[in-house]
Amino acid sequence: MRQQKLSALLISSLVCAFGVFAEEQPKAEDLVGKSYLGVHGMRMNTDDDRLAPNDVDFIEHANGVGAEAGYRLSEFSELRLSYTHLNLTRTGWAPSTPSGKNIAANYLYFPTKQNFYVMGGASVIDVIDSDVSANVGAGYRHYLSERSAVYFEGNGHYQFDNKYTDLSAQIGFIYFFGDTAKKVVRSIPAKAPVAPAKVAPVVAQPIDSDNDGVVDSKDQCKTTPAANKVDSNGCTVFSEGNDELRLQVNFDNSKAVVKAEYLDNIKLAADFLTKYPHTSLAIKGHTSIQGSAAFNKKLSQQRADAIVAVLTDEFGIDSSRLTAQGMGEEELLNTANNAAAHAENRRIEAKVSVKTKVAVKR
Repeated sequence: MRQQKLSALLISSLVCAFGVFAEEQPKAEDLVGKSYLGVHGMRMNTDDDRLAPNDVDFIEHANGVGAEAGYRLSEFSELRLSYTHLNLTRTGWAPSTPSGKNIAANYLYFPTKQNFYVMGGASVIDVIDSDVSANVGAGYRHYLSERSAVYFEGNGHYQFDNKYTDLSAQIGFIYFFGDTAKKVVRSIPAKAPVAPAKVAPVVAQPIDSDNDGVVDSKDQCKTTPAANKVDSNGCTVFSEGNDELRLQVNFDNSKAVVKAEYLDNIKLAADFLTKYPHTSLAIKGHTSIQGSAAFNKKLSQQRADAIVAVLTDEFGIDSSRLTAQGMGEEELLNTANNAAAHAENRRIEAKVSVKTKVAVKR
């Protein structure tokens, strides 16, 4: 009967949680690397065998309040430390009932990166006797804003020494700290007007209007720039050249946010694509070897997509000229397993070359 009562307590907490829908749900990737602090209230139904200090009455339940601190490790996981001060309630009568506490370290896993999570960890529960217990549970987090949230969760605790089984329900409020990278928008500077070339003064016959050394009567290219070398027909002499674009942008760990320091480099790529409108650009995203291969594959695709978004949204490049491909950890620049190598491998790369005609100068 007691177990049914405790199960109903846990289920009712979770049902209440799932009845709330997040209004300002932040992206999981924006929470990675952030810490939070919080406060909570707890109701713990203790094991029927817990005796009060008089060894006659039993501890029936406990109510308490506490505080916690957490850190978002990845889009899927968090670590959390918490302390709860417990006021004990017992059966029968005694001069006084001492207070207790619960100190817990838990790992939270968000299977969909959103609100629902499962958890596991260890607790030191001090209810008359201080014992180490293992605990598992589940909860639901409802975001009030991009930084604040309330949560509801239930846990089961098993203490190894005395084989006590306790159940708890907890409701709390948390607030995240740390900056979220904001997209930097820069306007494209207006190009300065180009002053028209001054026309050389008209001289007496024979007339050479463009001053290229070939008279107008024989000149088949009558507007050749004066600085260019021309052939016998008055047309510019060209040599073949090669114009090349190479773009590399590095990212922070587990991030796909383009940092402001790379926007000038991306603008140079946009200028190249504007100069050569027949070209297209293939962007490859890469990661370090940290994390799972599946996660890295998805993250590298997000990095390549982020560069496409900057080129299209901020610099007006047609998306049909851009392709994005996530390579994951398949093409490492540095195969070492250290921080410097990981930072070097978290990147996108893009390159294209164009055959050009270059005017030969006099």
